[in-house]
Amino acid sequence: MSFGNSSLDDDGEVMSEINMTPLVDVMLVLLIIFIITVPVINHAVKLDLPKASSQAEEIKPEKINLSIKADGSLGWNGESVPDEMLEARLEAAAARQPQPELHLQVDKRTEYDHVARLLSTASRHGLGKVAFVTEPAK
Repeated sequence: MSFGNSSLDDDGEVMSEINMTPLVDVMLVLLIIFIITVPVINHAVKLDLPKASSQAEEIKPEKINLSIKADGSLGWNGESVPDEMLEARLEAAAARQPQPELHLQVDKRTEYDHVARLLSTASRHGLGKVAFVTEPAK
């Protein structure tokens, strides 16, 4: 790019204007390339495809309602469950596909130790989807 001719002006100063001709030439070349390539890029084959009305079937996982009372006793979908049977039921639930969700209802006076043990047992058997059920504020 040239900033003027190499000779000095009459005043002895260097010409400091930019020569715009090369810039305009480059821009015109780019414009021509753009005009030529755009129709090629938009070239498409029109097809009349058949229509189908199928939807993916969503299999919603089963919900297991687990409850813990204030004294630490457990409930499985409304029925009382001893601690020994809980392990077997959790193992059977973990084997199902899709894995069921555990909805945990805990009495507000329940010690956290009971909740932590139940969560640990469920996690050990591979049940990771746990939801805590609460009552709405009045």
